[in-house]
Amino acid sequence: MPGGRVIVVGSVNVDLVVRTDRLPGPGETVTGGTFERHDGGKGGNQAVAATRLGAPTWLVAAVGDDDHGRDARRALAAAGVGVDHVATVPGRATGVALIVVASDGENQIAVASGANADLEPEAIAAAMAALMPNEGDVVLVSHEIPTSTVRRALALGAAGGAITILDPAPATGLAIADLAAAAIITPDRAELAMLAGGDEDPDPEPPARRLLAAIEAGGRATAVIVTLGPDGALVADRQASGGLRVRHVAAPAVAAIDATGAGDAFAGALAASLASGSGLQEATDRAVVAGSLATTRTGAREALPTRAELEARLARPEDRDPTPRRASIP
Repeated sequence: MPGGRVIVVGSVNVDLVVRTDRLPGPGETVTGGTFERHDGGKGGNQAVAATRLGAPTWLVAAVGDDDHGRDARRALAAAGVGVDHVATVPGRATGVALIVVASDGENQIAVASGANADLEPEAIAAAMAALMPNEGDVVLVSHEIPTSTVRRALALGAAGGAITILDPAPATGLAIADLAAAAIITPDRAELAMLAGGDEDPDPEPPARRLLAAIEAGGRATAVIVTLGPDGALVADRQASGGLRVRHVAAPAVAAIDATGAGDAFAGALAASLASGSGLQEATDRAVVAGSLATTRTGAREALPTRAELEARLARPEDRDPTPRRASIP
């Protein structure tokens, strides 16, 4: 895939997964599940997602000085991700995510950050000085790392002329000022409500418009892309003429069994497509299909589609569902 590079800044976790018939309610224990262990973390998953789609990809992250960290580094390198800037933090455990997945594919996730909390802005500055992101590159940042580190990564990517994308997951603790150097923001419905203010809206267009206007007042965002699960995505983007365009990108109908890695597949595909020279509309279309494909297999990273799988599905536009349905990609 000719074009620029993808530089991912984010977390590396080990995913400990229990599959059950249904998700537990508050204070409830659900028994009879099965257990799995997977490589994960939004940063690691997004880097592998971009690599599988053909983009030259580097990851800036931190792991612990433990077996989980060593295994995680080997798995990333084996997937083709550049790991020169994945730091090992002495005396720290690698991040761990506890995930419960129901039979309908919905999930609950709790994360112990571990070494991810030690990924400091100074480490980002050193990595970016070595990688030198520039025009044509894409810097993709997610929020399972310190907010100050998110800000530094976005600012350095923007300063070099790269396209900067923020996956605001989790959105807790992010202020509008923290988004100032992001060109593209990709919240889900819940994250959109937190960032735009107000309750979660059945119609994502009004809060998407509010969020884009708020960011533009103090930053450089040109697009807010709201991920909507089986509904696809809603894109609100600023045109060169100054006008605002809002459109819905439909998702293909798939038999979803596990939504755990769908958001990371979307983010990695969006970054890889933009790095290859695609415009925002085509890149979003590809990202929606990649996210949908990721729900058809179990495991966050194992389910990420290859370029051949994505191209094959894109060749079947007739099975897109034009009718929006309420749902969410994590």
